[in-house]
Amino acid sequence: MEENEELNDESLENQDESQDSLVKVTGMYKDWFLDYASYVILERAVPAIEDGFKPVQRRIMHSLKELDDGRYNKVANVVGHTMQYHPHGDASIADAMVQIGQKDLLIDTQGNWGNILTGDGAAAPRYIEARLSRFALEVVYSPKITEWQLSYDGRKKEPVNLPVKFPLLLAQGAEGIAVGLSTKILPHNFNELIDASIKHLKGKRFTLVPDFPTAGIIDVTNYNDGMRGGKIRVRAKISTLDKNTLVINEIPYGTNTSSLIDSILKANDKGKIKIKKIEDNTAAEVEILVHLPNGISPDKTIDALYAFTACESSISPLGCVIEDNKPLFIGVKEMLERSTDNTVELLKAELQIQLDELEEQWHFSSLERIFIENRIYREIEEEETWEGVIEAIDKGLKPHITHLKRAVTKDDIVRLTEIRIKRISKFDLDKAQQLIESLEDRIAQTKHHLEHLVDFAIDYFKELKKKYGAGRERQSEIRIFDEIEATKVVIRNTKLYVNREEGFIGTSLKRDEYVTDCSDIDDIIVFTQKGEMMVTKVDSKVFVGKNIIHVAVFKKKDKRTIYNMIYKSMKGGPSYVKRFNVTSMTRDKIYDLAGDKSTSEVLYFSANPNGEAEVVTIMLRQSGSIKKLKWDLDFSDVLIKGRTSKGNLVTKYPVKRIELKEKGVSTLKPRKIWFDDVVSRLNVDGRGELLGEFRGDDLLLVIDQKGVVKTIPPDLLTRFNDDMIVLEKWNPQKPISVVHYVGDKDRFYLKRFLVENPNKEEVVIDEDPKSHLELVSTDWRPMLEIEFIKPRGKDAKPNLEVNVEEFISVKGIKALGNQLTPDKVKNINVLDSLPYEEPEEQDAEDIEVVDEEQINNDDNDIGTKNDSSDQTTLF
Repeated sequence: MEENEELNDESLENQDESQDSLVKVTGMYKDWFLDYASYVILERAVPAIEDGFKPVQRRIMHSLKELDDGRYNKVANVVGHTMQYHPHGDASIADAMVQIGQKDLLIDTQGNWGNILTGDGAAAPRYIEARLSRFALEVVYSPKITEWQLSYDGRKKEPVNLPVKFPLLLAQGAEGIAVGLSTKILPHNFNELIDASIKHLKGKRFTLVPDFPTAGIIDVTNYNDGMRGGKIRVRAKISTLDKNTLVINEIPYGTNTSSLIDSILKANDKGKIKIKKIEDNTAAEVEILVHLPNGISPDKTIDALYAFTACESSISPLGCVIEDNKPLFIGVKEMLERSTDNTVELLKAELQIQLDELEEQWHFSSLERIFIENRIYREIEEEETWEGVIEAIDKGLKPHITHLKRAVTKDDIVRLTEIRIKRISKFDLDKAQQLIESLEDRIAQTKHHLEHLVDFAIDYFKELKKKYGAGRERQSEIRIFDEIEATKVVIRNTKLYVNREEGFIGTSLKRDEYVTDCSDIDDIIVFTQKGEMMVTKVDSKVFVGKNIIHVAVFKKKDKRTIYNMIYKSMKGGPSYVKRFNVTSMTRDKIYDLAGDKSTSEVLYFSANPNGEAEVVTIMLRQSGSIKKLKWDLDFSDVLIKGRTSKGNLVTKYPVKRIELKEKGVSTLKPRKIWFDDVVSRLNVDGRGELLGEFRGDDLLLVIDQKGVVKTIPPDLLTRFNDDMIVLEKWNPQKPISVVHYVGDKDRFYLKRFLVENPNKEEVVIDEDPKSHLELVSTDWRPMLEIEFIKPRGKDAKPNLEVNVEEFISVKGIKALGNQLTPDKVKNINVLDSLPYEEPEEQDAEDIEVVDEEQINNDDNDIGTKNDSSDQTTLF
């Protein structure tokens, strides 16, 4: 019994001790998480500011240097060697090495290393080989100034940072995601980085923008120096091969041909775009052919590809690096400045080491000369001890060493004793003196470099550009992008129906009245008999209000669509007329256009896409002593105002009915259209060069370098190629003068013609491969000057002036024209044209569209205005 009690007491004590030793798990997790987060940030995801490498990249480069013997090494061997320094699996090392190799800067690759254009992966590490590039050997390594540390297992030494003498981080870019932290530094152009470094060293200002290996077109307006909050837009380079084929030659950074094609097919399946088929002919260069069905606009499809597929993407940079084991957020400008300053310090350290080595070499060469020239080695013949030998040499040197730059040490004397007899017997005093003098020259040069360190660094960068800059020109084209409105370019992939009486619109009402084709992202504008207006999103079925009188696809900011309306605000009350446009609105909000009355009613309504103003006949009911029961109302007499305006009084008597008497003509002034060469687009906002004022049937004349002449409507969605040489408002009466070189005749010809088929493309040069378009003039009476080639041994023929109007009459567009000259031509110049008075266009009595700012703010509707100044009786 006592034994049991003792055991129980002992077990209780052990239980108490175990309870005292318990540790709260929350505290352990807190420490573990912070340790893990710090490890991922510092050792895996984010590059160091000093050399631009992540740890795995630095260890790969160190291993490549250790294995370097000028020959290729299997990547599998390099990966295995790197595992001595990197405490992770071989797959992660191989992937990191492939990424470095694909950037084509530090590693000279052999074998299938994948394709960044198609997204194809590299072959297995055992099948591909690598060695350091000449650039890497020159720029990345300098063992004498490298700081070393023990590897993770203590067996080897690895560099803390590699002494990189180039802004490598910005050249290659970097991307990584850590715990609660990420970085995205975009790649920049090799030569531009060197130029920026030189400008920084000279104290000049510079700017840096990305350059991508996949090329493409980039808009860097909001790059924000590569810092958080910045954004760049990247587009594929798309051109028109023919009217049914588009070709993609460059792709956005971050995509490949496979993902790009998938996004195009997905947009086609959703009905955003309409394509026939896609061909991927990509090999060394990108070539994706997009075949379009008949009747589909290539220009509109290009915009749709940018709007709905991966042909355009946004990239948000984030400049985050590691400095002193802490994350640092800086812009690319500061990154380059720090890298350049660090390069200067590294060059200074190398020069200082070089100077020390040269001075040491000069010191020993001078000692050696003294030792042999003065035959001091004979002084040791009688010495029997080592100390005696050292003392004898030291004593023999003393009279001759006053010009040396430092004291002679015992180690110097020991080195002298190691000189072989063969060297002493063959010693050439003149050669020794030449060596010393050359060392003195090199020492002086090194000191000069140290004293003029910035100039030395500038020369260093210039030499890098000279040796390695060829073939590294900018690949991404910098442009300012035009904004693409998705609703304007989306394919109308569904049909809109309306049930007017019940007040429903939608795409599923197939038994009701068909309205128009539309897309699933369109907005629809609806007017009802009660005088209410609403704009709503396309859906399968939406109730908008009973007795619908007008429904259409809504175009935002459309100032040219004018609505003509006659209404009465109360039963038996007066009638009013008004004209207005709808440029903006709040979606799904009901707007009262005829007064907020339950008895208001619209008597007449029309929607006019070009501001047409019709004439209607007003007929009144017989009531009392009304003398005039019928008269005409011309909407062109009514000013265009805001939709909240009450309008003009038509009559205070009851209206029997209103009939259309005469269809209207546009009351809007011709539209002024500009061409903005920055984005190669037309606009009505006053950007770029004014092309003229365009009425409904006016066309543009377009001529390109290939000799293609065409006239097109001034559609704001039209895209213009870079080889366009003429873009102007087309005058059907004005002849076009063309000088073209005819290849099979080896002569220049001049012709004048009119465009006879307005909507047809025609080529004005023949099909000979040597034929080309020399110049085009669209002046009425152009003058040309011909410069001739000087014949051998003779004087050049004097320049010839040609009056085009007298030289040739207007002929057909397919005519060859007249031979300009049989002599060899050096240049053909355009001179000032002869005077000509163009016939003046007759200005119509037009009414200007009221600007959006001049009418009531549609998003802040304040109801109907009862402005007495608007109430003018029209009879």
